[in-house]
Amino acid sequence: MNIYFRKKARKCIVQALYSWQLSNNKILDIKKYFYKKNKKNMDIKYFNEIFIGVVKNKKKIDLLIQPYILKNLNRIREIEKSILRMSFYELIKKIDIPYKVIIDEGIEISKIFGSKNSHKFINGILDKAAYKIRTKNFK
Repeated sequence: MNIYFRKKARKCIVQALYSWQLSNNKILDIKKYFYKKNKKNMDIKYFNEIFIGVVKNKKKIDLLIQPYILKNLNRIREIEKSILRMSFYELIKKIDIPYKVIIDEGIEISKIFGSKNSHKFINGILDKAAYKIRTKNFK
């Protein structure tokens, strides 16, 4: 699959998670919206796998994130939560993707959607978590 399509899928995943977190809209409605809007220029299979995976495993992912942040996850901006949830899910489930790629993608997306220093926050958390996650068995 084209790298551009995968990057686009990640951007859409973060936006879809953000929308889901704020709106409580139905997952199917959110998926349909992003499919319709981006079906020609994103990896739809990847979007579906990661978006649904994060939604279904939100509690487990949040428990994995919490030790790496100084405050409660509920106090983190929704966009940063979306990026972290996506990235942690990829670290756990997409072993075929090098962790450095996942970290870089999280940083790049945070530069697009996050606040001024969001990328530093995301980098710090993912950098600390990646090795530990990849060396444990989370299947």
